[in-house]
Amino acid sequence: MLETVADQAPVVPRYGAGALSDVLPSAAAVLGVPGYGNVLDLPPARQICVLLIDGFGWNLLLRDGARAPFLTAAAAGSTPITAGFPSTTATSLCSLGTGLPAGTHGMLGYQVAVPGTGRLMNGLRWDPEVDPLRWQPHPTVFERTAAHGIDAYQVSPSAFRGSGLTRAGLRGAQYMPAETPGDLVAGIAAALRVGGEALVYGYHGELDKTGHLRGCRAEAWQHQLAMVDRLIEQVDSVLPPGALLVVTADHGMMDVPEQARVDVDAHPELRRGVNLLGGEVRCRYVYTEPGAAADVLATWRGVLGERAWVVPREEAIADGWFGPEVSPAVVDRIGDVIAAARGDLGMVAPADEPSESRLIGHHGSLTADEQLIPLLLFPAAGT
Repeated sequence: MLETVADQAPVVPRYGAGALSDVLPSAAAVLGVPGYGNVLDLPPARQICVLLIDGFGWNLLLRDGARAPFLTAAAAGSTPITAGFPSTTATSLCSLGTGLPAGTHGMLGYQVAVPGTGRLMNGLRWDPEVDPLRWQPHPTVFERTAAHGIDAYQVSPSAFRGSGLTRAGLRGAQYMPAETPGDLVAGIAAALRVGGEALVYGYHGELDKTGHLRGCRAEAWQHQLAMVDRLIEQVDSVLPPGALLVVTADHGMMDVPEQARVDVDAHPELRRGVNLLGGEVRCRYVYTEPGAAADVLATWRGVLGERAWVVPREEAIADGWFGPEVSPAVVDRIGDVIAAARGDLGMVAPADEPSESRLIGHHGSLTADEQLIPLLLFPAAGT
């Protein structure tokens, strides 16, 4: 019987042995792209579609599996992989697209400091003064796949086409806009019908949106999961012989109730010695004034106690949170102090982040609910 995984200790991502950053490299290796290894042991296929369901946590699927019988049947024969740190969309999509951990590709969170500017950059909305190709210069799996003569496609909403995040972490694929679930299925089917070997990436974000707005324990979320289940079944039905559908996610999610929220604005001591407060509700990057890092670390530990893993940047790097190593070029994008939430803690900042602070469902930290994501395989019928 499947069981959820507890979070007694931080779930450090299994980079290189079972993380989101291993998905596209494994797919590319199956297709014969040189320089990649199939560390996830994906089965042989001529065409591979990787469909990412935003906010689709492993523990959430196990909890509400009755709502998603098609996905639950596939999960019964699989084990989860890890999202990467922070467990947030901007970081995860870049890890997926490049096949690299955040410490290498440099997309290190939802809101991170732009070194030398005194300001934060939101990784989803981007900053027009930041060149995506300079911020993330490593080639993507799509670019290397296309260079090898294999077609690469992205089937996603048109709003993301040409965005900073897409250019930074997902460039190199032929873009096929898809605005609705039916459009997504049709777009994937069209990409797979082109013929020949192909790597197709599809994105669906409604489950994550529902979780943020209503909570991932809400009836609305459960209905949305049922719709996702049907969506995956429809995509599976259009796979041509020899194709493989891989379903995964960028992170899980958990609800943060009012009583578990620490309002940073209501604790002036948490702002003392702080230049910028980045990250998000479940994972805070604290950028300190010169010489203040030790005092800020002690203060945040004192206020949050056992409700968060509060560590200096150097400790998080040494413990492998961002990957085997962190490039010197991106170190300063990480906060001097990192506070990764445990349990259902949320660190809200309503003055600067009114919209985010009102959300119910959140992610970003190292708990099992946020880190563990599915890797579900659907070989085409007759393959």
